[in-house]
Amino acid sequence: MIKGPFDGIKVADFSWWVAGPLTTKTLADYGATVVRIESAKRPGGLRTTMPYKDNVPGIDRSGFFAFYNANKYSISLDLEHSQGREVAKRLVSWADFVVENFNPGVMEKWGLSYEDLREIKPDIIMLRTSNQGQSGPFSRLGGLGLQLNALTGFVHFTGWPDRDPLSLMFAYSDYFVPHFAIAVLVAALDYRRRTDKGQMIDLSQSEVCLQFLGPYLMECEANREESVRRGNLHHYAVPHNAYPCKGDDCWCAIAVFSDEEWRNFYKAMGTPPWTKDAKFATFLSRKQNEEELDTLIGEWTINHTAQEVMELMQAAGVAAGVVQKGEDIYQDPQLREVNIFWVMKHREMGDFTHMGQPCQLSKTPARPRMPAPCLGEHTEHVCKELLGISEAEFDQLLIDGAFGL
Repeated sequence: MIKGPFDGIKVADFSWWVAGPLTTKTLADYGATVVRIESAKRPGGLRTTMPYKDNVPGIDRSGFFAFYNANKYSISLDLEHSQGREVAKRLVSWADFVVENFNPGVMEKWGLSYEDLREIKPDIIMLRTSNQGQSGPFSRLGGLGLQLNALTGFVHFTGWPDRDPLSLMFAYSDYFVPHFAIAVLVAALDYRRRTDKGQMIDLSQSEVCLQFLGPYLMECEANREESVRRGNLHHYAVPHNAYPCKGDDCWCAIAVFSDEEWRNFYKAMGTPPWTKDAKFATFLSRKQNEEELDTLIGEWTINHTAQEVMELMQAAGVAAGVVQKGEDIYQDPQLREVNIFWVMKHREMGDFTHMGQPCQLSKTPARPRMPAPCLGEHTEHVCKELLGISEAEFDQLLIDGAFGL
């Protein structure tokens, strides 16, 4: 059997919602043994987030949760219970990584701060990722990624200049953070292998988001100018928009960045007479008449399917792509070919699609091993097989309420 790059790495995963679990999913998909520490008394928010399989609500029926949590074990622990905390500490002693993304102070309340963990295992590597880091005047302000969209400026830049800013559908930070987190975990692991020393990683999600806003921050700093919302428009491209196509709510995005691409663009359309108008002859003149240009392009695209428009433009060397809906993405032949969707039999939901990994390692590929867990599904297995807890002790912990079941 092919081993993954993280094979042999053990992870005590206290994280919830998306940013933390996506980080540990990457570790798990590439071979790590990941144990999610969950609470039956207070399930993670993602477990109670729609959509539910067959629209039937249930703690183990959230498609959102299952999609992002393949290849993990789940143990239910009551961390408000002294014996529940003791089991958690035994997991720390077993683990190489401890990952958490609670508000600062929560792990301390349970006696699971980095200083506490070092007492249990001196070389432990702890990743702590919260909205604004572990220190600073605003570090303990509560919130989720949707609030970070606003706090870090994404909401300000999203929408049209003559309208209110738009809230984003997803928390961008949740999907940015895992990539940074994996890189620093690998660095910490390399450091430990060279020095036999662990460390604590303080990963601020707001600071991660700022890495993607460099041009706007530079404009503010260098020119003392505030960037504004631009809708689908672009400073250096015209046309640059999503255009209506034949069918119900069908669109194709097109971007033209140079005069050469502009010529290829109008030739692909069959060189309509209006493309020879002087008002569209140069980049600057096209920018000045952008609204009219978009209208004329839309009058052409509406007579073709989005797929036809994309193929015509791509063949001419013009960037274009169909605006896909959920079903389109799921059936996309490119994604099917690279096996990004892993179908596994979930205990509660039956055959269910889990998200694979976008990085294809030729020697140590990510692979599906087991579906997302039901809450506490592996409590007995983790205790007995991974932690060496005897059957008698396990039964007593169960009776005493350590597992919160």
